[in-house]
Amino acid sequence: MEVCRAWRELIFSLDNTRWRQLCLGCPECRHPNWPSQPHLEPPSWREALKQHALATRTWTRNGQELQSSACLLFFRRRKDRRVWHVGPGYEFETLRGALGVVGPYDRVFLHPGVYEEQAEVALKVPVELVGVGRLGEVALLVCIEQQCPTARLCNLVFMPPWFSTVVYKTSWGHVQLDNCNFEGAQLQIRGPGTCQARFCSFSQGSSAHLLGVVLSLLDSCDFSGSDSASVTVEGPPASERNWACKHLAALARSFPSQSSSTPRGHEGSSNDKPEPPGGNVKKENISMEDWKRRTGGDAVCRGTVIEDPWSDGEHSDGEEENQEGTNNTKKLFTLDYKILYDHHGLSHLLKPRADGSLPLASSPDPPSVTPEPLTLQQELDRDPEAQMLASSILGCILRRCVFRDGKGGVHLSNYGQARLEENLFRSLNYAVRCIQHSTIVMLRNEVCECRASGVFLRLSAQGLIAENNIHSNGEAGLDIRKGANPIILCNKIHSGLRSGVVVLGNGKGSVRSNLIYNNKEAGVYILFSGNPVVSGNCIFQGQAAGIAINENGRGLITENVIRENQWGGVDIRRGGDPILKNNYICYGYSDGVVVGERGRGLIEGNHVYCNKGCGVWVMSSSLPQLLGNYIIHNCMYGLAVFCRKDPDNIEAREGNWPGQEGIGGDVGNGERRGVEGEAREGQENFNEEGELFAWESDLDSEDERHSARRSISVALMEGNCVSFNGAVGLYVKSSEALNVFANLMNRNCGPGVAVLQSTQLTRLVTNCIVENGRGGVTVEKDCRVELRGNGIYENSGHGVRFSGSGQIVENDVVSNCGYGIQVSASTDIKVVRNRVQPAQGCGIALLGPVKGVVHDNILFQGHPENKKPLLHTDAGNETCVLRNNSILRFNNSGASSPPWVLENPPPRPLASSPTGLSSSQYPSRLGISVTTRVGAAVESGCHSGSMFCSIL
Repeated sequence: MEVCRAWRELIFSLDNTRWRQLCLGCPECRHPNWPSQPHLEPPSWREALKQHALATRTWTRNGQELQSSACLLFFRRRKDRRVWHVGPGYEFETLRGALGVVGPYDRVFLHPGVYEEQAEVALKVPVELVGVGRLGEVALLVCIEQQCPTARLCNLVFMPPWFSTVVYKTSWGHVQLDNCNFEGAQLQIRGPGTCQARFCSFSQGSSAHLLGVVLSLLDSCDFSGSDSASVTVEGPPASERNWACKHLAALARSFPSQSSSTPRGHEGSSNDKPEPPGGNVKKENISMEDWKRRTGGDAVCRGTVIEDPWSDGEHSDGEEENQEGTNNTKKLFTLDYKILYDHHGLSHLLKPRADGSLPLASSPDPPSVTPEPLTLQQELDRDPEAQMLASSILGCILRRCVFRDGKGGVHLSNYGQARLEENLFRSLNYAVRCIQHSTIVMLRNEVCECRASGVFLRLSAQGLIAENNIHSNGEAGLDIRKGANPIILCNKIHSGLRSGVVVLGNGKGSVRSNLIYNNKEAGVYILFSGNPVVSGNCIFQGQAAGIAINENGRGLITENVIRENQWGGVDIRRGGDPILKNNYICYGYSDGVVVGERGRGLIEGNHVYCNKGCGVWVMSSSLPQLLGNYIIHNCMYGLAVFCRKDPDNIEAREGNWPGQEGIGGDVGNGERRGVEGEAREGQENFNEEGELFAWESDLDSEDERHSARRSISVALMEGNCVSFNGAVGLYVKSSEALNVFANLMNRNCGPGVAVLQSTQLTRLVTNCIVENGRGGVTVEKDCRVELRGNGIYENSGHGVRFSGSGQIVENDVVSNCGYGIQVSASTDIKVVRNRVQPAQGCGIALLGPVKGVVHDNILFQGHPENKKPLLHTDAGNETCVLRNNSILRFNNSGASSPPWVLENPPPRPLASSPTGLSSSQYPSRLGISVTTRVGAAVESGCHSGSMFCSIL
């Protein structure tokens, strides 16, 4: 073939005829794709036969490799080989008798029959044992101990003798097993001994035990009906190596991959186009109308509307009469009387970009581009540790094997090492269990229909799990706990009867670039101080939450696409304290982010859009920090803060969901039941591993958990864009304090901010509230609210409608269609140093009995045809003090336009916070300008009191 083109073409043309016939007729091997895909033709029959020929000769390569005489030694050895026959009517009737006379590398043919030995048989010289006839016609009931450097066994059936379940063992030599069956028997390899098994079946409870092996290779084997683990790898690799290690390593590296299926896209389609290392992007030209048509949704979601005083059925006196004139007002309002405000501190979030495109905060369409998970090669290029694991060849290598219909697949313990490639695990209790500092590498396996979780990692286990298809398991696809720290890359984890990935009990791990979808419970579930990195995944179409963080779970959750989940995209509660950063949380059938009872966490830089519920739903007993998020185009509220016992639909958000017991409800009934579910199947295994189910006993204390991150005492919403939502931008019905600083709330269908209940102080400071479908800010009776330094512009109702107690200080309330500031039924109010210009109606109106002070405000005339007073007080109101208020009207004495501008200070919100403003404990990254100074009060951890930090 190397010298004749015609012969080469002839040889290749025989691939599906003569080469196929030779390959299938070989008694030492089976179909190249047995046992997983015997119906699938190999890419080349000739290449398959070549690989088989190379593999079957490994056992003879232990001779001294001298450069000049290696081939002579090989031929001399072959020339001296003898062939012996064992069976009725042949030279020997017993296997023991034949082994007593064989010489090195002799071949022993065992003719059909059953050979039983009553004591252990020793192999003292290299020998080859071959069964004659079809597989199954020669059966050995023996226990063989190998005491020689190498041996080969082919076409034999091993069954355990009466005195031992171990049928073959070696502690220093190499054994090669080709086309053998093990029935109820055990193969035992102890390091530095090695094993190469090909096309073997392990059935009826058979198993392979590898203790301290440096390298062993199990290729194309079938494991079924195991009572425990089918393959057990225990102990660190022995320091001593035998002669076969280098040959097995070369053989393992030379094997071509029979499957290159990489889980790309939602249906697993592969995209071979090279992508920049920064990540892939997926374009989605989906408008809000398309989303509504797809989901049957409306601007307000079915069955989840909460009746509010600002809804269409109810208006205040001033707003009612102004509602009819709203459209006319916009026609009457001309630039001659308009005070410009478009250079306020958050204007950069609204102005078109240099290329003419609109920023998200002012675009009527949701984002059309989301990142796609990286390919495995891209992940390996940026992670040296994963790259090292992917190329490692050490311990037990299992390739193209099938594990089915038994208790366990592969069990690693006590620093054991294994590499699993292209295997199938099906209908087991569990597929892989890796514990006690062991290392597992799993590449391109399929793990499905396990009764408990597919892959367990615990007790400081580690490794690489990449490009696997993990689906349809009874519990979690991957279960990580007790200090386990694996790298999980580019897998498809889907269709599970519970969660996709569970991390608990101080489990760690890096979960990156996976497709996690269609699981009945959370795609990723973190609890009991689990602390993984969850990055770059696509988590979609789950039947519950996308990611749930519960029971003091933590984690860094960044740059994921979380979409089309039935419940909250991210659900945080009961001490959950993650960092949720730069994720796309979209097109959910409920809320985008849910922060339930005692939930915490830093929620920063996320895109939360097109969810059928709220963008972010927060319970007032929680303490989240929401910084720099885009909360846009959601069907209900942008951000809703509720009391624990209020409204009716909280029951769903509290976790009492059909089929979703584990996320919000009692963990004892939910995922804890799932995490413990494996114990129901095999409690004895957990006990013998020394595991306890009292995870809480070895968790970090609460003080240790929070020592690394500065705590806060008030929920914080800072630097967010809340736009184009179907109801109120910020809805507050809370019994706890809330700080709302430097947010943009624009073009929401309801008011920009509605505070219906606030027994503690809600602070609205330096926000921009602009062009909302109703009023700018609505504050109901008995609420405590501080409005300071805000810009409230061009809203379709009143700028501020205030019925509670608190302060309205240093705000710019300009160009709103209703009143500028309407105060009614307030018992303690200060309206101080505001600049107000209404489009029509009063600038400041005090309706009914109002107790408070109104002073040093500047009121500008809005339109010459507006006949209402700029400062109005109801007759008989003697409890409100008015002083030093300036009223500016336009004089038609020939000037072309009023000389009114907002200066000293410029339009609010300002680019820097007012002096003395106490903001928060977290040093946020506000994008107001490059030289923004943000005041940050530190309540604990600095000196003896509070201090102010300036962040440039």
